[in-house]
Amino acid sequence: MDGGWIGLDVQSHLQSRLGRPVCLVNDADAAGIAEARYGAGRGKHGVVLVLTLGTGIGSALIVDGRLVPNIELGHLEIEGRKAESGTSAVARETEGLSWQAYAGRLQRYLAHVEFLFSPDLIIIGGGISACSDEYLPRLALRTPIIPARLENAAGAVGAALHAGGMITAAGSESDVEYFGTDTAGCARGGRKGLLHAGNG
Repeated sequence: MDGGWIGLDVQSHLQSRLGRPVCLVNDADAAGIAEARYGAGRGKHGVVLVLTLGTGIGSALIVDGRLVPNIELGHLEIEGRKAESGTSAVARETEGLSWQAYAGRLQRYLAHVEFLFSPDLIIIGGGISACSDEYLPRLALRTPIIPARLENAAGAVGAALHAGGMITAAGSESDVEYFGTDTAGCARGGRKGLLHAGNG
């Protein structure tokens, strides 16, 4: 990433350049929002962890229907390196790992995440979720683990929900709320712009 983005108030920057309201959401948070509202996490209570396996590992943590935004569990260190460098879907393809070998890496990562968060449910998303029969049965976790229902579309669905203003404060029609100061950077009123990009 270019250093000019570090510390930049992206929402204000884009709003001033585009002349219209802009809504920003972390790509993995967007996937988590979608899975909690319409997908595999719908109606689930407790701690739900949505992990997207792609070029990296995206993560969304939902606690009793409330999103804890911007957690980055792909950056956890496993065996001396960032987890996503050896456990993402791209790492499996780049290194030519068999599903069995990949499941072993995924097991080590997920066991660590399970130890840290004690989730009630883990949902695996990203494009690789379409192949979940190849690796999920090989895992041995205490926590139930299931594939995302929305598969690789979850990020786009969640971003649209977020930009549409459907993710709002308590008492709204949404099944998902946010921990934090606001709805993670959504300007209210008028039409909303959207920036949705990431590596999970």
